Amino acid sequence: MELSDRSVAVVGSGFGGLSTACYLADTGADVTVLEKNEQLGGRASTLERDGFRFDMGPSWYLMPDVFERFFGHFDRSPGEYYELEHLDPHYRIFFKDGDRITVTADREETKRTFEEYEDGAADALDDYLAEAENTYEIGMEHFVYTDRPRFRDYVDWDVVRHARGLSFLGSMDEHVADYFDHPKLRQIMQYTLVFLGGSPTTTPALYNLMSHVDFNLGVYYPEGGMAGVVDGIAELGRELGVEYRTDAEVEAIRGSAGDFRVETADGFHRADFVVSDADYAHTEQELLTPDERQYDEDYWDSRTYAPSAFLLYLGVEGDVEPLAHHSLVLPTDWDPHFERTFEDPGWPEDPAYYLCVPSETDDSVAPEGHSNLFALVPIAPGLDDDEETRQRYRDFVLDDVAENTGVDLRDRIVVEERFSVSEFADRYNSREGTALGLAHTLRQTGPLRPGHRSSELDGLYFTGSYTTPGIGVPMCLISGEHTADALLEDYGG
Repeated sequence: MELSDRSVAVVGSGFGGLSTACYLADTGADVTVLEKNEQLGGRASTLERDGFRFDMGPSWYLMPDVFERFFGHFDRSPGEYYELEHLDPHYRIFFKDGDRITVTADREETKRTFEEYEDGAADALDDYLAEAENTYEIGMEHFVYTDRPRFRDYVDWDVVRHARGLSFLGSMDEHVADYFDHPKLRQIMQYTLVFLGGSPTTTPALYNLMSHVDFNLGVYYPEGGMAGVVDGIAELGRELGVEYRTDAEVEAIRGSAGDFRVETADGFHRADFVVSDADYAHTEQELLTPDERQYDEDYWDSRTYAPSAFLLYLGVEGDVEPLAHHSLVLPTDWDPHFERTFEDPGWPEDPAYYLCVPSETDDSVAPEGHSNLFALVPIAPGLDDDEETRQRYRDFVLDDVAENTGVDLRDRIVVEERFSVSEFADRYNSREGTALGLAHTLRQTGPLRPGHRSSELDGLYFTGSYTTPGIGVPMCLISGEHTADALLEDYGG
């Protein structure tokens, strides 16, 4: 099927929007991407200042097979647009009791580390990763690459046969406890939940597949950071005929299939169809008329949102050893942090957080003799982040980094920017300032996430992290494919 001579306006240029644009343009559609901000990429934007270049959003390049598959659809490969470096170590963990664990690309070395903490943990790791690989292969083929937007899509023999043995109902916390007793090993197996926007007690055990992503598929760094990936996909889109317009904030979507009028601050854009990669709730509540909305305000108020974040982008003099490209700083008991994020919202008093130092790998992101890093503390969405609170928490985080990693940044900072709940809401129209979208709870997974098609407005479609398959750059790339397929199924003719 194809969409020759039909026009599509894509609202927003996150990875979901960029992906959808490529798939639709490849079928002959006339595609225009309208981006609110001054650069493409949505949350994967870039901050440049005084010789430092920061990835402001995603910074982990995981699931390289998904990128290979995406570019392969267009008879290309990622290597035609950016180079990849396999990171070793994958990451380093600083526990706040002074313990450190470095996870390398060497499985045998990792197994020896696990065994030091718990007798039998080496074999348990092999068993766990074997199951994670099985979950990944089945899950990706039958539940991620294959879109199943309705409950009835799960009621067939193929689904039942392949789902047998997969852990759908238990929590990750329960699942990991079946393999490991030591709390630090459990944390290592679950830290990726931060990237899914969930907690160990509410994220389905199905997401054990992320350990296969971590330990088996590896962690990479793309040339130019994630901005290099954005540029690569945008370049592919241009080759396919996609037009991009930045500084084009959409203020309203009017019309229906065959005759849409997408209104921006400086005019309007006509299109046969519209795909929104903007925040789903913002699109429905702010860009549509009330009778065109699928969900009311109560629905959005009742959702569980993934965390927001308190971010410090720092350019510092000198090196920052022993920090790795990716480092995690974890309290030995992280339950209070998750409670402050999901159950009793507030600024965490003993936070778990992430430090990214791309200058450990890429000399181009910082001037000579300097280091580029950012600190990311997951926090509850919707928190009040007034300037006094931000200053206090900034000082607290820098003190915590010095105490628990041995790296004192406080007197070496030459560039500093802060980004938190307010900026996520203002820059990305993000509901409650969430950094990621809807959390992957059991009640917000698969067909329980909002759909790719609008049920109330013909010709309007959605893509990105609110839809299936969910949160994360690879998932948003796949979401773009699902959205394009839905539009083609409905109107491809």
